[in-house]
Amino acid sequence: MGGTEIRGIEYHPLPSQKRFHESGARFKGFSGPIGSGKSQALCQEAIKLSYLNPGRTGLIGAPTYPMLRDATVAALLELLVKNGIPHEVNRAENFLVMKETRSKILFRAVEEFERLRGSNLAWFGLDELTYTSEEAWLRLEGRLRDPKAARLCGFAMWTPKGYDWVYERFVAERVEGYEVVTAQAFENRHLLDRVPDYYERLKSSYDTRFYQQEVLGEYLHLHTGRVYYAFERAKNVAEMKVDRQRALLWALDFNVDPMCSVVAQVAGDGVVVLDEIVLSRSTTQQACEEFQNRFPEHGAGLKVYADASGAHMQTTGTSDLAVLKKFFRSGEYGAVEFKVPRSNPAVRDRVMVVNVAFQGMKIDARCKELIKDLEQVAYKENTQVIDKDRDPRRTHLSDALGYLVWQELRVGEKVGERGTRLI
Repeated sequence: MGGTEIRGIEYHPLPSQKRFHESGARFKGFSGPIGSGKSQALCQEAIKLSYLNPGRTGLIGAPTYPMLRDATVAALLELLVKNGIPHEVNRAENFLVMKETRSKILFRAVEEFERLRGSNLAWFGLDELTYTSEEAWLRLEGRLRDPKAARLCGFAMWTPKGYDWVYERFVAERVEGYEVVTAQAFENRHLLDRVPDYYERLKSSYDTRFYQQEVLGEYLHLHTGRVYYAFERAKNVAEMKVDRQRALLWALDFNVDPMCSVVAQVAGDGVVVLDEIVLSRSTTQQACEEFQNRFPEHGAGLKVYADASGAHMQTTGTSDLAVLKKFFRSGEYGAVEFKVPRSNPAVRDRVMVVNVAFQGMKIDARCKELIKDLEQVAYKENTQVIDKDRDPRRTHLSDALGYLVWQELRVGEKVGERGTRLI
């Protein structure tokens, strides 16, 4: 087989494990609850790739060195010994050599991802990916470049931990060349044969949400104090198109980094969010130019929204509102209306109106940062204060959407042509 070693090994994979091993994707993931056989699948895949790539180097990683040593490496060594696979461990430099193929397997903690730069890899596998930074994964992607490898592959195992970067990259907005296999709860017959009440005991020990995540393997909103609790991807996200007969609505949150805004329209009783504009270290003038680039010559009208500070804040030596008015005076958008209030509504009231608006709101899937906002923005613990410190990129787009929704859909305001009320 072109120099590839053949090695028999005792292994009776579960259906999900079998699908994972059979996947030919360059980058593949195994998502499942505890007890679903993730560690076994990781070790089996590592051994397989070391034989498919004789004489080449692979890497097994985990978030921290204790986790790598006590769980991942221990499971691999146990499997090698059980199956009588010759190997030699170099504990001083954290690698082993598969004697039959002379393949090398490096063991690395990935918490310090800058140390992952270096030589080419034929393959890599990471354990507990949801506890690993995206930067570490990307560093390893960049090292997957051994020109003599017969099978280049990067793979990872994880238990779901909310709508994080792993969910975005492998599930929600799957990157080209990626594939994910999801293990089902209670699938591991080998475990249940040994410990029939395993899952029942966990159910009595865990709270409901932790049981759903750890035992059932479900993706959940981690923040129980979610601000925009009424938003649901399945209900509110869809592919949307511009209606050339309706006015465009553009709502901005003025920041130098990032400068954030959303573009929408009112359709019937609801708001349709068409796009988001997120610009790093930008000015209001540059935001206007980007808006014009994406939505040129829309003569059905334009409404511009911002918070009250827009009439006074200065990012370029003059007020942001003055910049907006100067830019849109040419008339190519028809009638232009600036809806900037003298004072902002109470945050609690604005949030309430937005949550009600999700009954009829649709958001285009391209609005990835807005969707993250709606899923991740939370209140500070035991308060009704929105946490703006946890992640500096969060809250800006949802704030911008809030200015628009407050103006268009709050009590007493007309909604579209029918003038019906949402609350």
